[in-house]
Parts: sequence; structure tokens; C-alpha cells
Amino acid sequence: MWQDASSVGTHNHRSNIQLPDTIKCFPTYLRSAGYFCTNNSKTDYNFKPPATDEEIRASAIQFVRKLSGFNRPSQANEAAFNRAVDAVTEAAHDLLASLVTTAPPRDRAVEAAKARTRSAARYR
Repeated sequence: MWQDASSVGTHNHRSNIQLPDTIKCFPTYLRSAGYFCTNNSKTDYNFKPPATDEEIRASAIQFVRKLSGFNRPSQANEAAFNRAVDAVTEAAHDLLASLVTTAPPRDRAVEAAKARTRSAARYR
């Protein structure tokens, strides 16, 4: 049986409450069904290979959705939503093109493996 985080006192806080093994929060079941559950944004800078246009646009869509509160805008707001996505995509391209670093690029596969290891330890 799953429990909502707010009903067991862990909602909206990074608490140290350890739930019994018999209680699982809903995102645990979503992850086991193959859904991606996170509030973290992906870093697109200083990776090899660099972020693709599709990844940058997906980040822009995520940002505009979060900012506007719309997952899918109404027809009345669709044009404004799409203009915002285009503007954020362009701004992200400009930002990534102008950043300078002396650090070597990080490997996406290595960083993804590290993230999976951290996630497995956190959500076991």
C-alpha cells in the first residue's frame, strides 16, 4: 500500500524520517513502472558530447511549464507559451555559447551512472 508523503509527515521537507519498509511513497511505484520522477533540472553545460538542440528546447519547455503553471496551455495561451519557449531556447543557446571554462568536459555516460548510483541509494 502506498502512502502520500503529506500523510506520513515528510511532505515539503527534506526530513530525516525513516519510513518502515512496508510503507512506500507513490513516486517509488512510478519509478518502478518506468516513469521518471524528479524536480531536478539537467545541467547542459560543459559536457561531451554537448547538449543537443532537442535537449535545450526540452529544458526550455520544462522551464516555461513550471513558470506558467501550464503543462499544456489552452488555445488562447498557446501562442504566448510557444513564444516564451522559443525565447528561452534562444537565451539558453546564447548562454551556453558564451560560457567559458578551463575545466575538461564531463562525460555524460559517467555522470549519468553516478546519478543512478546516488538515486538507487536514496530510493531503495
